[in-house]
Amino acid sequence: MVAVSSPGSLRPLHPLHAILLAFPLPLFMGALLSDLAYRASFHIQWANFSSWLIAGGLVGGGFALLWALINLFRRGPARKGRLITYFVVLLVMWGLGFVNALVHAKDAWATMPEGLILSAITTLLALAAAWIGYSGFQGEAR
Repeated sequence: MVAVSSPGSLRPLHPLHAILLAFPLPLFMGALLSDLAYRASFHIQWANFSSWLIAGGLVGGGFALLWALINLFRRGPARKGRLITYFVVLLVMWGLGFVNALVHAKDAWATMPEGLILSAITTLLALAAAWIGYSGFQGEAR
């Protein structure tokens, strides 16, 4: 049996876009776990781990955001709703991740509890972006 794709069917992300989208969730989740470890132990190295993990999540998320922006402008006005939602979730994730990086740039004692809260929110936003991105888009061409 041969699968036939209709113009309105869901299509997956471009493979390179999927690779870029794979970075933010585990890196932001690692930062959240590092913040939880710092809250439990107050070893400064956990705060340093969080800072580096957030920076990595911002790099991968920034490239995924750029790809989503390009896809948004490449599409016609019809059926853009899911692409706009995906772009906005990525944009908010990246923006809060940047604020989180600034919070983590402070002294380790000063990062709590804001850093932990921001890490939790960016992790949830990264999960939402990955869910939307990997579930496919209608009418997206490779």
